[in-house]
Order: sequence, then structure tokens, then C-alpha cells
Amino acid sequence: MTEPLLVQKYGGTSLATAARIRRAARRVAGARATGQRLVVVVSAMGETTDRLLRLATQIHRQPPARELDALLATGEAVTAPLLALALETEGVPAVSLTGLQAGIRTGPHHRRARIVDVAPRRIVAELEAGRVVVVAGFQGVVADTLDTTTLGRGGSDTTAVALAAALQAVRCEIYTDVRGVYTADPRVEPRARLLREIGYEEMLELAAVGAAVMHPRAVEIGAAHNVPIWVRSSFHPRDRGTLICREPKLETRQKVRGIAHQAAVAKVTVVRVPDRPGIAAAIFTPLAEAGVNVDTIVQNVSHEGLTDVSFTVSLSDIDAVEALLPAVVARVGAVGFVADRNIAKVSIVGTGVLGTPGVAARMFQALADAGINIEMIATSEIRITATIPAGAVETAVRALHQAYRLERL
Repeated sequence: MTEPLLVQKYGGTSLATAARIRRAARRVAGARATGQRLVVVVSAMGETTDRLLRLATQIHRQPPARELDALLATGEAVTAPLLALALETEGVPAVSLTGLQAGIRTGPHHRRARIVDVAPRRIVAELEAGRVVVVAGFQGVVADTLDTTTLGRGGSDTTAVALAAALQAVRCEIYTDVRGVYTADPRVEPRARLLREIGYEEMLELAAVGAAVMHPRAVEIGAAHNVPIWVRSSFHPRDRGTLICREPKLETRQKVRGIAHQAAVAKVTVVRVPDRPGIAAAIFTPLAEAGVNVDTIVQNVSHEGLTDVSFTVSLSDIDAVEALLPAVVARVGAVGFVADRNIAKVSIVGTGVLGTPGVAARMFQALADAGINIEMIATSEIRITATIPAGAVETAVRALHQAYRLERL
């Protein structure tokens, strides 16, 4: 009978020092001793990625994306062999692999590539040889050029879940510096409560609107392949953490399950755009081709054949957007554009959000009572997002958490 396969992922904080790497190795060795085969995905140590990024910008004001990816991927490429060495000292045979060696193939977009295929032949061979396989997360390669790509912030989560899906692992364990998924960021709302289980759909929405504990693409892959994802703390081994799964056992039928926020957001308004077919495509296609993710699009009512189109982007993309828009504005015949970098978003998420009368009204009233003006509103089946001034985001999170009594779940 084949031993069950487990995928574990350790974040940068969990691997920030030699002592923490040794502690992670002991945990892996303990799991191996129970008769499980293991693939371990690692992030770069501590603040390595930020340090490399700062170093690159000291050399070049706007580093080419290809070279930046080649540089940033070295962080994980250092951590993986260090953990493999630590496992060897624990008496556990181990081998480290880069994204290329692990068979992780991505699309061509640098800095935010998407995994398109996993060919884990080398991983399978090493597992059959009795080794623990340590894979450098956050990275892959373009199939035809073998250029190194990175998957964006939190991309090691995506690596781990994608490997768990490809290898048909029994589950994927994400070890991080928090105890699991909370009803809100506990650094902002101290009364936030740990969720024992949550469904893929709700977790995907929370991750997409700012819950940094999981990468949205990782949750998306988990849902598509029904991979149970267990988010746990690497510093509190006895904590159960949060299970992300297909059919969670709800402790209550609470309509709102969590509050998420994003602080680093910018709003862009293209002013006095001719209101005719094809204009929206002309505005957003160049942004998409540049790899810019656009969210919360609002078009005002047309007046005298002209309208304003507003949308939000990550603050990290605003420089690229401002570089692209002058040509776009000229092409569509708009008057100009305005960018506001002092924006944030706050969201409520839950399966009953839009199907229950009064849920949206309570959100808007809570923000009004806190003196917070809403600039834009976006909704999905289970989410309502409000765009607000950046300085009000923490007040908004606490006000909404109290309004829905999430501390009482």
C-alpha cells in the first residue's frame, strides 16, 4: 500500500533564521516518521524578497521584469537547499528542487505569472527513492524559453496547492506566522475570531479582497481540484488552525463570515469619455496586455454623449497605469484622467450577503455611523466591497466587525 502523500508549505517568517529552519525540519521529520511521503514548499527567508527588490532598484530605477524575476527567484532557491540540509541532519534523506526542476510551467507574464501546467516527474522519482522533496516556491518557468517567472506575493501558496493537486496529495498544509483564518485581521481588530473551517468560495473572496493569509490563486486551484488546505501556525504546533474545504462544518449560520481590507489601492478616473461601443475595450485592453489587474469598474451615467469611467488597481500598478493612459486617452478622445493614490477597500464576505435583506444596509449604515464616505461599491454573489479613504480603513474594519457581531460566532 502506497504511503499517503502530504504537501507542506513554510512561509518566510517560519524560515527566517537557521534556528527556524531547523525547527521546520524537525516538524517535517516528525510527519515523515508517521509514514507519510512529503513534498515541502518553501518561501524565501524572512525579508529576503524585499531586500532583493531594494537592491535591484538601487541598480536600476525600473528593472526589466525578466531580470527582476531571475533575481527574486533566488530567494527561494537559497532556502530550499538549506532546509534539505537541515533534514539530512535529522536523519531524513532530502533533495531540493527549483521550480524548473520540479516541473512548474507558467505563462509568460513576469512578476505575476500563472501556473499553466505541472509535470512532476522528477518529484515522483525522488519520492519513490524515499526522499523528502523540498521545492522552491513562488517560481516557475515559461515552457518554450525556460525563462524564470515568479507568481506574485504569496505565490508559494500557489506552488504548494498546485503540487498537491498534481500529485493527488491527501491535503496541503500551509504553515505561516498566524494561527489560521480569522473573521478579520487580528492586528486591526483584536476581537477577531479564528474560523475552524471555511469553504473555498468564501475563502477565495476573502483572499481576493485583501485577506493576506492565503493567495487567491492557491484557493482557486484548491477548489478546482478539491484539495483540502489546512492553514496553521508554525509557531503554535498544538493549534488546529483553519481547514479550507468543499463542505465546511459551519459553527453558525452567520450570513457574514469575515471582513477583509486592502490598504494599497489606487483609483483612476478617465474623464469625459465618448459614450459609444468599443470604448471600454479600448481603455482596458492595453492594461490587460500589460498584466495590470483592474477591479471595481464604475461608469457614470452618460451626459451629452460623454461619461466618466472609474476603476481601481493595486497601488503597485499605478505607475504602469499612469504611463499607459495618456496614449489611451488620446486614442479614445477623452479629456484626461485623474489618479488618487489615497484609497483603500473594505469588504464583507459570506454566503448570505446578497441573498439576505438588510445585510448591505447594515454595512452602509455602520460606515456612515463611523463617519466614513463610500466612493465606489462593487458586489459579487457573496461579497460587498466599498472603496473608502485610505486613512479610514482600520476604523471601517472594526466598525463592520462590531456591526455583524463576528466576535460572537
